[in-house]
Amino acid sequence: MRLVTVAHGTRHATGNEVARALTAAAGSRLGLPAVASYVELCSPLYASLPAEPSVVVPLLLSTGYHVREDLGGARPLGPDPLLASAQVDRLLAGGARPGQPVTMVAAGSNDPLALRDLHRARDLLAGAWGGPVSLATLAGLGLRPAAVVRPGDAVSPYLLAEGYFADRTRRESVGASVVADVLGPHPLVVDLVVQRATALLGALTHAG
Repeated sequence: MRLVTVAHGTRHATGNEVARALTAAAGSRLGLPAVASYVELCSPLYASLPAEPSVVVPLLLSTGYHVREDLGGARPLGPDPLLASAQVDRLLAGGARPGQPVTMVAAGSNDPLALRDLHRARDLLAGAWGGPVSLATLAGLGLRPAAVVRPGDAVSPYLLAEGYFADRTRRESVGASVVADVLGPHPLVVDLVVQRATALLGALTHAG
């Protein structure tokens, strides 16, 4: 048995390293060999991995095309309270004041189910942050940062790694007082990957 994670993939080398770091840390805690894979733009591609017994954990933050089509409807990593707590840590580390108005910026999707997931993620962040949180998306359904970010807002990128969307978040969050870091290999994200893999392993054991 091995752990396989599946990230989107980016042309930003540092962004792809996030998936590898998360996967290595989770695999070590689970005592399993682990491989990070991607749906596009980086190798190894998930579709090209050799078949062998695996637990597959998507590193995708909401439902969308890749989850439904490439991963057969597997459960995305988000929304989840652990991700919201990691976002709070990133906001505080970036200099945001507790309770300060926040705009959560996500990549976005044309899938209404993805927008549903993003609204849930926004609500989880608002609960963890203890202040108002608005949602902006960079593509697909929803409002763009220019229409949502207010002067003095803190911006929380709902993004796993550096890359095209992280660069756009910084560029388009005009007027924000703070733009926090992406989630990255935060320990709480590792915790979530371990949780998901453990649940899948338990289901396999029960089924067997």
